[in-house]
Amino acid sequence: MAVPNDIAHWRAQVFSRLLLVVLILGAITAIPSVLLAVSEGMWSIVVTDVGAIVWLTLIWRWHSLAYTVRVLNFLAIAFIVGIALLLKVGPVSQIYLMAIPVLAALLLGLRPALGTLALAGLVVMVLGFDANSKLQIEGIPNHAFLKAAIISINFMFMTAVLTLSCAVLLRHLGKSFEQLQERQNELSVLNAELRLTAVAVSRLNDMILIAEVDKPGDAADATQHIIFVNEAFERRNGYRRHEVMGRSLRLLRGPGTEEAALAKISEAMAHNEPVRAELLNYTKTGEAYWVETDLVPFTDEAGVNTHWVAVERDITERKKSQDDIHQLAYYDVLTGLPNRRMLMDNLEKLLASSRRGGTYSAVMFIDLDRFKTINDARGHTIGDTVLRNAADRLSQLMRKADTVARIGGDEFVVLLGHLAHDLPVATHAALTVAEKVRLALSQELEVEGHIYNSTASIGVTMLPRTGKTAHDLLREADTAMYRAKASGRNGVAFFEAAMQADVERRLNIEHELGVALNSGVLQMYVQAQVDRNGRAIGGELLMRWPVENGDMVPPHIFIPVAEESGLIVALGTWALRQACYAVLRLQEAGHTLPLSVNVSPTQFRQANFVDLVARTLAETGAPAHLLVLEVTEGLLIDKMEETIARMHQLAAMGLRFSIDDFGTGYSSLAYLKKMPLYELKIDRSFIIDTPDDASSAALVQSILAMASHLGLRVVAEGVETLAQAEFLITNNCACMQGYLYAKPMPLPTLIQKLQNGELA
Repeated sequence: MAVPNDIAHWRAQVFSRLLLVVLILGAITAIPSVLLAVSEGMWSIVVTDVGAIVWLTLIWRWHSLAYTVRVLNFLAIAFIVGIALLLKVGPVSQIYLMAIPVLAALLLGLRPALGTLALAGLVVMVLGFDANSKLQIEGIPNHAFLKAAIISINFMFMTAVLTLSCAVLLRHLGKSFEQLQERQNELSVLNAELRLTAVAVSRLNDMILIAEVDKPGDAADATQHIIFVNEAFERRNGYRRHEVMGRSLRLLRGPGTEEAALAKISEAMAHNEPVRAELLNYTKTGEAYWVETDLVPFTDEAGVNTHWVAVERDITERKKSQDDIHQLAYYDVLTGLPNRRMLMDNLEKLLASSRRGGTYSAVMFIDLDRFKTINDARGHTIGDTVLRNAADRLSQLMRKADTVARIGGDEFVVLLGHLAHDLPVATHAALTVAEKVRLALSQELEVEGHIYNSTASIGVTMLPRTGKTAHDLLREADTAMYRAKASGRNGVAFFEAAMQADVERRLNIEHELGVALNSGVLQMYVQAQVDRNGRAIGGELLMRWPVENGDMVPPHIFIPVAEESGLIVALGTWALRQACYAVLRLQEAGHTLPLSVNVSPTQFRQANFVDLVARTLAETGAPAHLLVLEVTEGLLIDKMEETIARMHQLAAMGLRFSIDDFGTGYSSLAYLKKMPLYELKIDRSFIIDTPDDASSAALVQSILAMASHLGLRVVAEGVETLAQAEFLITNNCACMQGYLYAKPMPLPTLIQKLQNGELA
């Protein structure tokens, strides 16, 4: 409500009560006055008093009249009564006229009061001229103007003093009301803001704590006690507000809270400076959680720090995400060991510290032997168990200062730090640890009731060495590991310069092989397959790589390089097309012979392999039934059902399949019935010992008998002696291949021999 309305309301209240009092007192005084006037025959006074009472009654009852109208009527009654009394009673009645300006000041304000004051003074002066008014002054000549002037001046003086005093008092009272109202409005706004702030702070998701400083101004020794916490604090920490009042801000600290963070906060508080930190807090039940806290000092008007306000945000999930990201970035998911990234960081540090300290350390590269066979045959679950077991065994063998990392697949790396100041002593120590690792990893492992053996090939290189980086050292250890694997596996090999030369030689072979393939240097030779009478009934296509000096790069040199580099896919595509052309050329020469061509597992598993074969047959026009695709048993290990389905697709085109090197793989014989096979090829490693070796002879006989029951043709590879041939013929082997009958030769040479009847 506005201030003027407050004054108006106050005046209305005063007028209402004044009117009632005047009416009552007027009635009380009017009755004897009227009776006395009647007895004396003063009828004008009777009329005046009765009229005034009636008029007052009407004003009192008529509430619908405007306030100002009612007041003016009230003042008019006073004027009339005052004038009448002056005329009938005498000067004493001036008090009625004197009261009118005062009442006007009280009820209407200064300006109406001055108006009524002037009117009252004028009335007194006018009546001063009337002899009937009885306004006489002792000692002053009865001069009309002089008498009226003196009376009116004195009347005006006293009345003005009373009127102005009352008006000024009321004006100051109004200003006081106004100032009070302004202060009340400001206070209301502040209280509303305070209530809103209190509600907002109370409902914030962030935790708010306010602590009062016990010794304001003494930052070094000041302690704090909590005076406020919001609802978020109560919800997160399990404390009720009354449980924490008066307690220290360190209430939520615990054993895991970092001292460095606490020291940072203490330092800032000692200097009354704001500070932000990440802390590990503890709830009432002991649950640990992370917060990001902003601690801000609050000072009074004199600049003295009196309070601390702490705003804390729960960042537990963010910290967990950061830890997860760090774990994914630096640790192997399967084993929990450091990954390649952390390994290289640690290797860089080890290399630097070894150089500074003048000590020798070692890098040990470990590869599990034949792990892929276990993983493919038994599934990734068993494979993962084997890897985790290997990781556990390695971790148990190493010192805390050493690093055990898994860098992918079945490859592990161990960093052995600061073994010795002398290289021979350090090398011996590294060899000792490597042998312990080899023995530990070769121990049997039981998983789901099955026993597994997985040995390890280990390569070791020593550091520091001049000019060698961390990447160089890891590559050297990897190279040494491959030397250990090439030496028969389950062994330890130290890096030598010759090993690096061998790696570089393999890189050169890879490059030159790609050039040879693109330039048409590669050739396909054919080795005839004969029956018991020495007559050619088929052949196998074999790839040859001639070089400028007239020599040949042996297949066992370049085929593994092609497998590792991925060139085997391009080589296989080229070989398939060459096989189609060879079949056609044999047909043109009048010889219809099936030809076998090797297909690598990598090539066979290409998503477009079936389409590639179909397109090659269509483009060359070669008869599919004269092509035999030779695959190894290793192909059947990975994705068995998908592989067999693809074999059936190719068989539906007329192609036939042969299992090469049969007996050296790990596939189950039960799957042979599911595959669209045409023949089995007995590996030369079994033929070479027959018939003298009883075990080899028995194995060959078993394969021949099994193939006969399954209706499969058998080709015996590596037949080099008559004794071997006679043994195979005696045991009903229908097809033989080897140097005893024919070496691999160019296709034109084979055609010439066939034409000459040498193999017919």
